[in-house]
Amino acid sequence: MAEITISQEDFNKFKEFFYRKTGIYFEESKRYFVDKRLIERIKETGSESFRDYFTLLRFQASGEELQKLTNCMTVNETYFFREEHQFKCLVNSMLPEIIKQKDRNKRIRIWSIPCSTGEEPYSIVIYLLEWWRDLENWDVEIIASDIDTEVLQKAKAGLFSPRSVQHLPANILRKYFEKKGNDLYQISQDLRNSVEFTRLNLNDPTETKAYRNFDIIYCRNLLIYFDDISRRHAAEIFFDALNSGGFICLGHSESMSRISSLFKVVKFPDAIVYQKPEVL
Repeated sequence: MAEITISQEDFNKFKEFFYRKTGIYFEESKRYFVDKRLIERIKETGSESFRDYFTLLRFQASGEELQKLTNCMTVNETYFFREEHQFKCLVNSMLPEIIKQKDRNKRIRIWSIPCSTGEEPYSIVIYLLEWWRDLENWDVEIIASDIDTEVLQKAKAGLFSPRSVQHLPANILRKYFEKKGNDLYQISQDLRNSVEFTRLNLNDPTETKAYRNFDIIYCRNLLIYFDDISRRHAAEIFFDALNSGGFICLGHSESMSRISSLFKVVKFPDAIVYQKPEVL
C-alpha cells in the first residue's frame, strides 16, 4: 500500500466536517495531532486513501466510524479532586444557596460534562458524602456525560491508575477504593451505582433537548476546544439545562463572561462560578 498522506485540502475538509458534527474546532497548530489519528483510522478501516475514508465517514449509516474517530480525537486528561476549590465551593456555597429555594420533595440534580473516565463525577460524590452535612436530607442525582464511548465504559468500570488517585487523602482512598493488582484502584460499587453515565454530543440538538432541570453543572476544560460560535451555542444549551438560580463551573482558563451575557458572575469564598439569574 502506498504511503497515506493528508493534504492541506484534506485537512480543511475534515476540519469543517468534524466541526459541524461535534463543535470541536482544530487550529492549524493541531495539524500533526489530527493527521496522525486520521492516518491511524484510515489504516484500521482498510481504506486506501483519505478520500475513501472520508466517504465512509460521511455516509456510513451506523455512524460507527465517526464515533471511533471522535474517541481518538478527544483528549481526556483528568484526575480525582482536580481544581478541588470548586468541589469545596459545591458543599460550602452552591448547595446551601440551592436548597434555600428548593422544595424538600424535589431532588437536586448535578451534571458533569465532559465526564471523561469518571474522576470528576466520582469526586463530586465523595465530596457530598464526606463534607456536605445536609446530604441525608436530600435526594441527589448525578448525571455524567461525554461524547467518547470508550471513556464512558472506563468510567462505569471505575478502575483508576495511581496517577488518577494521587491527590486523594489516604483515608479517602482506603474508604472508597479497593486495590486491584499492583497498579489499579477500583472505586466501590455503591459509588459506581450513584452516577448515571450517558453518551452525549453537545452539538446535536436532538440529544441535548433531553437535558433539563439541573441545579449545578460542571463543564470544565471543554469550551477551550470550541470556537466562539460553538462556545456561545454551548452556553445557551447550559442556560436552558439549568433551573432558575442554578450554577455552572468552568475550567480555570475559561470565562463565561467572555462567551455569553446570559449568566451572572458569582464570587464565592472558594471559587468564581456563573449563575442563571433567578426568575422573580
